[in-house]
Amino acid sequence: MAIKIAFFDTKSYDRESFDQASNGLAYEIHYYKDRLSVHTAQLAMGKDVVCIFVNDECDAQVVDLLASYGVKLIALRCAGFNNVDMKAAAGRIPVVRVPAYSPHAVAEYAVTLMLCLNRKVYRSVYRTREGNFKLKGLMGFDMYGKTAGLIGLGRIAKELVKILRGFGMNVIAYDPYPDRDFAEAHQTRLVSLDELYAESDIISLHCPLTDENKFLINRDSIQKMKPGMMLINTGRGKLIRTEDLIEGLRTGQIGSAGLDVYEEEQNFFYEDRSDKMIDDDKLALLLMMPNVIITSHQAFFTREAMHNIATTTLENIRDWADGRTLKNEVK
Repeated sequence: MAIKIAFFDTKSYDRESFDQASNGLAYEIHYYKDRLSVHTAQLAMGKDVVCIFVNDECDAQVVDLLASYGVKLIALRCAGFNNVDMKAAAGRIPVVRVPAYSPHAVAEYAVTLMLCLNRKVYRSVYRTREGNFKLKGLMGFDMYGKTAGLIGLGRIAKELVKILRGFGMNVIAYDPYPDRDFAEAHQTRLVSLDELYAESDIISLHCPLTDENKFLINRDSIQKMKPGMMLINTGRGKLIRTEDLIEGLRTGQIGSAGLDVYEEEQNFFYEDRSDKMIDDDKLALLLMMPNVIITSHQAFFTREAMHNIATTTLENIRDWADGRTLKNEVK
């Protein structure tokens, strides 16, 4: 019997990759453009599995509804799981995820943001298209010899370490449970958060969002940073308190910021809003700042990553269906 899957927040590229990965397998995937929420959960009625992404809402009320509809598995097609009420799901519906779809993709994108900000590539492109070839305002700095501080030393950060060391940068890192052998092998000094703030020319965030680190970057932590430093976030939007970031940019304490995620991104990201006014004052202000790059949570978005997301998600579902140990279960 085919496994029935309710697939929420479907985009064309999702359908393409999952159709390819599930070809010939016993999956009956029902694709829905709607995001999962209390208002759309009824679409999961009669399905065995719901498959969700980063901006789907799976709070306690939604979990209750899914359980009442007979849903037996929540399959995240992403690494983060902060949008799922794990306490509500515990003992009722197992939750699985894709812990590492392509650490290379996200690490490489973090470097892309660093280089574009540093060398003002985005400003130069706009200028030259208008016939302006002046260099004023485009000066950057050599990344060689500068210090990059990574908050979190997981799979993505480890790939980033290798890239930045190849640039000749000094790399320091903070992680509450660090891989000391890796750090030693790759000349990465493990430091406290305060040391990282004080020493880093560039800080890049690579930690999951938890209750403990929500708004890790705030007024107090920003004041501890090296004046004029660069901040990169390809992790989760709520790691940064946006109003404090804006104040740091205004005062020059933060010299530039590259954000692939945003605190309230669920209202905007992955949708075409080009014909509407941005009704989020903080986001609108950031978009106007010449030393800020905001992209739409696309760091993961490579062919290889999409393939890995689809195959791992379907393998997670197959493990559940066959009664095997769920190696990617979130507990």
